[in-house]
Amino acid sequence: MAVDPCKRTSLHCLHHWAEHTPDAVYLSQPGPDGQVEDITWRQAADQVSRMAGYLEQLALPACSNIAILGRNSAHWILADLAIWAAGHVSVPLYPTLNGDTARYILEHCEARLLFLGKMDGSADGWHGIRDRLPADLPLVSLPLSPRDDVPQWRDIVARQAPAAARRPDPDSLATIVYTSGSTGQPKGVMHSFRTMISVADGLQQLFPVSREERMLSYLPLAHVAERAAVETQSLYYGFHLYFAHSLDTFQADLQRARPTLFFSVPRLWTKFYLGVNAKLPPSRQARLFRIPILGSLVKRKILRQLGLDHCRAALTGAAPLSAEIIAWYRNLGLELLEVYGMSENFGYSHANRPGQAKVGTVGMANPGVEHRIGAGGEIEVKSPGQMLGYYKNPDKTREDMTGDGFLRTGDMGEIDEDGCLRITGRVKDLFKTAKGKYVVPVPIENRFRHPQAEVVCVAGANQPQPCLMVLLSEDARRQLVQGGDRGALERELSQQLDTLNGTAEPHEKLAFLVVVKDPWTMENGMLTPTMKIRRNVIERAYQERMAEWAAVGRKVVWET
Repeated sequence: MAVDPCKRTSLHCLHHWAEHTPDAVYLSQPGPDGQVEDITWRQAADQVSRMAGYLEQLALPACSNIAILGRNSAHWILADLAIWAAGHVSVPLYPTLNGDTARYILEHCEARLLFLGKMDGSADGWHGIRDRLPADLPLVSLPLSPRDDVPQWRDIVARQAPAAARRPDPDSLATIVYTSGSTGQPKGVMHSFRTMISVADGLQQLFPVSREERMLSYLPLAHVAERAAVETQSLYYGFHLYFAHSLDTFQADLQRARPTLFFSVPRLWTKFYLGVNAKLPPSRQARLFRIPILGSLVKRKILRQLGLDHCRAALTGAAPLSAEIIAWYRNLGLELLEVYGMSENFGYSHANRPGQAKVGTVGMANPGVEHRIGAGGEIEVKSPGQMLGYYKNPDKTREDMTGDGFLRTGDMGEIDEDGCLRITGRVKDLFKTAKGKYVVPVPIENRFRHPQAEVVCVAGANQPQPCLMVLLSEDARRQLVQGGDRGALERELSQQLDTLNGTAEPHEKLAFLVVVKDPWTMENGMLTPTMKIRRNVIERAYQERMAEWAAVGRKVVWET
């Protein structure tokens, strides 16, 4: 790995671009009134330096942990940089956390100050968090913060003298990232400046990146995937970064950015796919796509309406995406590439290469990464982005690391003859039926493909046979409320169930399918902030009704 010596840390990168391209726009932040604030590299470095000066005046102990809570915004990134510029450690919190978890993290990391960013309680957990903040925790409000009774970012940088420029030691602690956690309390993953920046050169070898790129930041910056693929990359390569204001303006924000690189999760790729199919049914798409010239025009129009017509590298990660949806995007001309990583290696592990993608796998090990299959089929990885360890938890660090420095990922997988990794499930996802047979849920979930199914979950621990919980897409739910043909949809789901069971081992055949009534969201704890299912939460929510549903004796059960 050959990191540019002028860009040894993210803070080095900020000063590099402020010196070499001071008037180029770095960050574009839309506001609630539709106006967009553009922040140049010179302005970004100036604001960071002035906020660092303010933090230095507080005389906090060296390397204090300072938290950031808020949805993505330009000033979220500036706050991250200011914390480092003052010699401290940043601790990001997911804006969708519940109050108890937020308080746990703030107390566990002994946060000395909190930067409070963009929150309003509509798409985040502010209403549950605000009363759980420690009363003695100092706050600084970023622009778009819900608190105007504490020191404000804009006021501080307007009057504060800049701090002396700081260049951190690459091996010093930079951030503590608390995992979203599908079970138990979140763990604090410690990363140095070196582990964070090390991904930049490796990704450059996979997807050539330049200053001319554009990206839209909307997945939680509290997660390493967005921090690595968007924040760190934009700082290292000096390209323009855009932000989304809200869910309602997302499509307009995407159209404004016209990203050349786009990273998302299966939930959004599926939502785009279902949205296009609702307006242009697949049967009609197939007919139009077969017509010379017209087919190409229709495909380009679809990508343009999605805001992805300028996108030359599109990545998907955090959970599996069906081969059918990947093929659909590729048919449009957008090569969708699956990647794989974890909080513990700063998201830098595996990726499919452009022109060499192997559907059904997460690709080959990234440059500088070693991988192997350990005991019980568990994937083990050694990466330049490997964590320093878990904060205040050396026992867990030792448990998750092998003696020769590999991370035990908790994922099960296979490495094929081409060196491509296929994820087959989570070690802890396995469950036993009442017959004592183990069920591996993820491969079953990946084989269920219905265009109206947004998320699925195989459940049934200690039941005679497993079953499938299905959350319909928002469009499908709305159509049913408006009098759509439930019988037709039920027949289609039943046929899909038969197809799935036709290839399943006897103990993995699904006894029935349940169409759940209420959405699974981050707010109700069913999904992680990266929109992966929290299997234990979902199973706990429905387990008391399993026997009742099984007794109905129907293939498709509608939750009431």
